[in-house]
Amino acid sequence: MDIIFLHDFKAKTLIGVYPWERIVPQTIQIDLEIALPTSRACQTDKIEDALDYALIVDRINDILTNKHFSLLEALAEHIAQTILSEFRSPWIKVSVAKLGIIRGVKKLGVRIERSSRAV
Repeated sequence: MDIIFLHDFKAKTLIGVYPWERIVPQTIQIDLEIALPTSRACQTDKIEDALDYALIVDRINDILTNKHFSLLEALAEHIAQTILSEFRSPWIKVSVAKLGIIRGVKKLGVRIERSSRAV
């Protein structure tokens, strides 16, 4: 399986269950490992046969801007399902973490793995 990765993507978003978390943006970190639908890009060296990293980042930014999640788990699931369906990836690992939200803890978060039904 060929996998692309995106690590240490940081963004501010509204996320959380507490009232202040619905008005104060928090910095989150997202790490992705995405299985490629095919390995053709390795042979052809053409972007048409690969996943466009910029489109993936744009789609995640769109999610962070236009949706509110109470839980990191729900955000991770939404990202995973979006990548699986819109980019036709057969498998994805998504990590989402809040940074510096609890004193003495650098980051805390969740990591999920999902597969498309076709796998």
